Amino acid sequence: MFTPNCRPILIGSLPLTSHEQALRLILDHTPDIPLWPQLPKNPREGMIRQFLTGFPGLVDDGSRYWIDTAGPGFAEEMAAFYEEYLRVAEDPALLRTSRFALGPDSATGFFTLIDYLHTQKSSPLTVKGQVTGAVTTGIGVKDGNGHSIFYDDNLRDMLVKQVAMKACWQVAELRRFTAEVPPIVFIDEPGLVGFGAGGFAGVSREMVAQATAEVVTAIKGGGGLAGLHICANGDWGPALTSDADIISFDAYFYFENFILYREQLIAFLSRRGILAWGIVPTGNPLVVAEESVDSLFAKWLAQVKTLAAFGFGEKQLMAQTLIAPSCGTGSLSPELARKVLAMTGELSDMARAHLFCQ
Repeated sequence: MFTPNCRPILIGSLPLTSHEQALRLILDHTPDIPLWPQLPKNPREGMIRQFLTGFPGLVDDGSRYWIDTAGPGFAEEMAAFYEEYLRVAEDPALLRTSRFALGPDSATGFFTLIDYLHTQKSSPLTVKGQVTGAVTTGIGVKDGNGHSIFYDDNLRDMLVKQVAMKACWQVAELRRFTAEVPPIVFIDEPGLVGFGAGGFAGVSREMVAQATAEVVTAIKGGGGLAGLHICANGDWGPALTSDADIISFDAYFYFENFILYREQLIAFLSRRGILAWGIVPTGNPLVVAEESVDSLFAKWLAQVKTLAAFGFGEKQLMAQTLIAPSCGTGSLSPELARKVLAMTGELSDMARAHLFCQ
C-alpha cells in the first residue's frame, strides 16, 4: 500500500489559459505526484462538461450543452454505447481507442502532461488523474426538458459506466509513467455528501453509494488507486465506508464536521486509508490572502493531535497523510492560485521534516 508521508498533492483546476504554463506551475510544487491541469476558462473543461464527450445524446452548441433523449437516433446511440462498453469490459486493450478515451477537445491538459512525461528520463513517484463523479455530473447535466439525468435510471446507469471507463482509461495511460506507486485517479464528487439537500431531493444514500462504488471498483480493477475528493460539507458516511484508497476533504473549514463520523473514520484509517488533508484554503479569496504556511502548519498539527485521540499515533496519521488544497483553484485569481500551490508544497516540506525528525 502507498505510504504518502505528507507528500503534496493537488486538485486539478487552475485559473490559467495556458496548459503548458499550468503544468510548469504544478511541477514546481508537486514534482513527486504531478497531475494534469484542468482549465475551466475553456468551456469544455468545466467540471460538469469535461467528461461527457462520447455520452449518447450529448448536444453542445458552444454556449450550452444537454442530453437530447428525444432525438430519433437516441435509442440506437444507447445500444451502441452498451455494445462498446461490453466489448471494452471483455477486452481492456480496446479501451485506448474507445469512446471512453479523453480527447484534446475537453482534456488538453492530459495530453500536455503525457507529452512532458515522454521527455523525462525518470518517472515521478506516481501520477494523478481525475474525473468528475457521476452524482455531481448527473445532477448538473440536464435532458432536453431541463431535468437532471441522475434521476433517470437508464441515463444514470450509462453515466456511471461512462465515468468509470473515463477513469480506467486514465489509469491505463498513466501507468506507463509511474515509478513505484500505481496511478491515482480522484473522483471529484462533492455531490456524494449532498444527498437529501435541496438540490439533491430524491437522491438516496443507496443511489450515491452504488454510483460511487462502481467507479471506485473500476479504478482499482484497472490497477489504480482510487481517491474521493469532496470539498463540500454533509454526510461523510458513504465516502468513508466506500472502498476508496484516499479521501480528500476540506480540513480548513470542515474538519470539525468530518471527525463527527468517528466510527467510520477509525475504520477507514485502520485499513490504511489515506487522508488528503485539504488544509490549504481555496474557497474564500480573503482567507487565502490572509493565511501563511506557518499558520496553516499550526492548524494542521492541532488537527492531527485531535484525530490521534481516536486511537492513532500522530506519526502513523502523518504517514497516511497527503497535504492538499481544500479544492481546486480555478475560481481564484492567478496570483492567489500560485500562493495556494506554493503553500501546499511548503507545508508538505514542513510536515515531512516534522514527521521524520520525531
